[in-house]
Amino acid sequence: MKRDLRQKFVVGNWKMHTTATEAMQLARAVVDGIGIDGMGVKEDDRVFVMICPPFPYLALVGEILKGSRVLLGAQNLYPEKEGAFTGEVSPTMLLDLGCKFVILGHSERRHKLGESDAFINHKVRVALAAGLDVILCVGETLEQRKANQTEALLDRQLTCGLADVPADTLIRLSIAYEPVWAIGNLEHHATPQQAQDAHAVIRRRFAQMFGEKSAQALAIQYGGSVKPDNAAALLCRDGVDGALVGGASLIADQFLAIVLAAISASRTKRKSA
Repeated sequence: MKRDLRQKFVVGNWKMHTTATEAMQLARAVVDGIGIDGMGVKEDDRVFVMICPPFPYLALVGEILKGSRVLLGAQNLYPEKEGAFTGEVSPTMLLDLGCKFVILGHSERRHKLGESDAFINHKVRVALAAGLDVILCVGETLEQRKANQTEALLDRQLTCGLADVPADTLIRLSIAYEPVWAIGNLEHHATPQQAQDAHAVIRRRFAQMFGEKSAQALAIQYGGSVKPDNAAALLCRDGVDGALVGGASLIADQFLAIVLAAISASRTKRKSA
């Protein structure tokens, strides 16, 4: 694969938002906006769009997404096929609902719900074995960045999170770099250069683990208060292969504007390749 001609991923993480009605309306607005007549997406644009609604609305949203270009994903899973795990959701259940991928290791689950690197690694391996594509989230806190620990932290999260992951499943893995200090933060924003630098660190470490060919094929998304007004500057950077979008994914027009920025960046890079 030529350098930086990887596909662009734009993922909407709705987190714990929306009612059933709101979820259906939002999904419909995204599907309609991304339709050929609405956005002019072409097969060779290499831009993939996904949305991750809350668990209770996966089936409702999945029905709306059928036949569209928008993929269905989940925000989490429990790493068992079935069992006495009250309140948890298995990979089998997600596949049964039509999910194609799952977000794992999100900073909110690491820092608010106490998930360890080892537990996240278990989930990554189980999800890939079940046939789900995985978006593994990594990223540092503000304190860690100020202490110049960003590279060491990313190295640890990648090394532990991807331990014993079979090489033949890497094609279904992507990484989301989400600096914790930039998520929903009005005071601190990652610059495009900071995002590009962190993505380079991730790709370099991935190459050490799995080889240069796998590293160049790896899609790395940026997640940290991605908005329509900063999406283009982020997505045009070398090594930034997409966006994991939080708050802006709850407003159809904003999310679609970010998708357009990804399409534009993909076309520009393809022409210059």
